[in-house]
Amino acid sequence: MSPIPIIIAVLITIVISVPVTYFVTSAYQKKVVEAKIGSADDKARAIIDEAVKTAETKKRESLLEVKEESIRTKNELDREIKERRAEIQRNERRIEQKESNLDKKLDAIEKREAGFAAKEEEINRQKEEVAKLNEERLQELERISGLTSEQAKEYLLKTVEDDVKLDTAKMIKEMETRAREEAGKKARDYVVTAIQKCAADHVAETSISVVQLPNDEMKGRIIGREGRNIRTLETLTGIDLIIDDTPEAVILSGFDPIRREVARIALEKLIVDGRIHPARIEEMVEKAQKEVENMIREEGETATLEAGIHGLHPELVRLLGRMKFRTSYGQNALKHSIEVAQLAGLLAAEIGVDARTAKRAGLLHDIGKSVDHEMEGSHIQIGVDICKKYKESAVIINAVEAHHGDVEPQSLVACLVQAADTISAARPGARRETLETYSNRLQQLEDITNSFKGVDKSFAIQAGREIRIMVVPEQVSDADMILLARDISKQIEAQLQYPGQIKVNVIRESRVIDYAK
Repeated sequence: MSPIPIIIAVLITIVISVPVTYFVTSAYQKKVVEAKIGSADDKARAIIDEAVKTAETKKRESLLEVKEESIRTKNELDREIKERRAEIQRNERRIEQKESNLDKKLDAIEKREAGFAAKEEEINRQKEEVAKLNEERLQELERISGLTSEQAKEYLLKTVEDDVKLDTAKMIKEMETRAREEAGKKARDYVVTAIQKCAADHVAETSISVVQLPNDEMKGRIIGREGRNIRTLETLTGIDLIIDDTPEAVILSGFDPIRREVARIALEKLIVDGRIHPARIEEMVEKAQKEVENMIREEGETATLEAGIHGLHPELVRLLGRMKFRTSYGQNALKHSIEVAQLAGLLAAEIGVDARTAKRAGLLHDIGKSVDHEMEGSHIQIGVDICKKYKESAVIINAVEAHHGDVEPQSLVACLVQAADTISAARPGARRETLETYSNRLQQLEDITNSFKGVDKSFAIQAGREIRIMVVPEQVSDADMILLARDISKQIEAQLQYPGQIKVNVIRESRVIDYAK
């Protein structure tokens, strides 16, 4: 059989079956869709009905809640209104009670005012009677005494003045006697107090030296292992080394200024060298001692040349050099000796005395201070012994012994040295006075003046050489100013110690101001 008819038959079958299948499928899908649409409409209507029912239920619940809230709010407002009404009623009753009390008090005050008015009238009447009786008494006293009131006043004032003068003189005498009796005790108290206040600062100022370090690590090297280095340095120099929290610094403490200088130089050399151990410390201390000895000798020679003195014993020259390391009230002892020598020479030349002898005595007058911390006795006695030892003349020895008035001067040279010593020490700036002491003196001066009645303000001026006082014009008259100035002067003289004099300047000023309108 030929395949062509079969292929044709298959094609015809496909052509016929495709449309039929399409129509059948379409009809089925349409039926399914219509069924689903009908079911969805039913569900939608059911949902809408349920929603309407729920909305009506919610509406009824909301209305009930609103009604309950409005009822509750109304009840709270009613309660609050009742409470406020009660409070207002209580306040009204309180105000009424106060008004009643005020009315009662006002009535009582009016009654008291009426009583006061009556008493005032009675007092005025009594005053008139007293004035009349006083006038009569004065007339009777004038008649009996034969004196007028003015004459009687003058007599009484003169009598009182004489009595006051006598009592004042007795009082002044008693006070002077008591002051003399207590002067010694007061002086000792003042001295002890001054020592207590100033000793610590003065000792610290004159017994320590500070050596700066490049860094704080150097402190450990100075101390050394188990403290060997610091013990060696302290043993060789006799000076205490204080290594504390002070940054980059070591404190050398000791009363011997030469030993302290040796320790300072040795320590500075060790710091620069960097090799710090016991053997090196001993070597540097020896070098420092030689350096200080050379410095002492050079300073002594320089002092003799500056003062123009020749022929001194070498040991005296060395002792003079040691005075470079000694101070008195902040004044260098060597510089002070040179000044005294120059001043004594000038004074001697003016009055025709041997200037060389005067200079020599002035240069050596404090020679005892170079060793007074090593030997017993005052620097005067030590200086006399030194001058005798090195065969100085009797004039020089007497000048040294008498420059503080311990013995009578036996020559004009001794008097000149004594005067030159006083001049050098009293020169402004020669001896240091602490700011605290200066301020305290000015404050004491102002406190004394402010203690007087009628003083408004006081000012210590001219470095304490003048006190300017402002007085209250209503309390102090022009005549009282004279007495006030004198009393303040006497008080200052009694309570303060001061050189020279202090000017007391009292100022009284009255001003009247008006304005033209």
